[in-house]
Amino acid sequence: MTGMTEIDRQRRPGPRIEEVARLAGVSKSTVSRVINGEQYVSAKARSAVQDVIARLRYSPNHAARSLAGSRANAIALVVSEHGSHVLGDPFLAGVLRGVHAELTGRHMQLLLMLSRPEDHDDLVSYLSGGHVEGALLISLHGDDPLPARLHEAGLPVVVGGRPLSNATVPFVDSDNFTGGLDAARHLVSLGRNKIATIAGPKDMAAGLDRLGGWRRGLGEAKLAANLVAEADFTPESGARAMTELLDRAPDLDGVFVAADIIALGALQVLHARGRRVPQDVAVVGFDDSLLASTATPPLTTVRQDVEQLGRTMTWRLLGELAGEDGLPPSLLLPTSLVRRASA
Repeated sequence: MTGMTEIDRQRRPGPRIEEVARLAGVSKSTVSRVINGEQYVSAKARSAVQDVIARLRYSPNHAARSLAGSRANAIALVVSEHGSHVLGDPFLAGVLRGVHAELTGRHMQLLLMLSRPEDHDDLVSYLSGGHVEGALLISLHGDDPLPARLHEAGLPVVVGGRPLSNATVPFVDSDNFTGGLDAARHLVSLGRNKIATIAGPKDMAAGLDRLGGWRRGLGEAKLAANLVAEADFTPESGARAMTELLDRAPDLDGVFVAADIIALGALQVLHARGRRVPQDVAVVGFDDSLLASTATPPLTTVRQDVEQLGRTMTWRLLGELAGEDGLPPSLLLPTSLVRRASA
């Protein structure tokens, strides 16, 4: 075989921006920022990129610079729910407000997308195709492969809520276990001894963790933890679950409901069955949304700062895009009990 000619050497492709990003341990967008002299990059990330560029003798041509300068300047908020659920759920609306607030003044656009399993291929292709710089994922169910697929495609990702899949992606969550524990302890402190729960979906970490906290609280009091009904995050499912619990245990005297929106349906059934709240049945919800303070009676609930959840997810993603050092792999935000008339 003959040796490589000078023309062959000139045609041989040099290092690409992907290789610079990989060796520097940052995203492609961070390399682009360094190339274009932008300020929103940490000193450590800038130094790492510059060192790799020097070592590889990477010299972006005009086309590459133009490409690097045409960054998407956008992130995606991907919600794994049906559109009607997204528009009516105060939790998801609060997350959206928090994300928007954190992006204010950063010249970064927000793209809201709904995810269905049958659309994953198109979604991954779009999100990893340069349209956005990173993605926030919320309301994941089960072992949803979307976080891992986006991560493998090289897109920075932060998940809202503890993922049930094995994907090693950063996430931000509320302390749902302690919230459920506090709710159960409060009901016990009121002298209730036949305490049920309407748990959230078993394919979501929030539902599992709140249920686990409730069980722990009843276990501490040596009370049976067998009155469990499951619901999704709608009033209609809350009504069905409350009907089921009353049919099983007409003398129940307390119930912890995994979300305020579910509790609305539960309260309707209790009123229809002639159960006084809180005299006959004490009720505790979760979220401290506007629904809690306007319910009849006003709902004792576990507060999570939903807007702060959205803000923290966004802060974590922007930090990764900027190549910041020492970012935590996960963050757990505190919850607290808010006492009102229902318990």
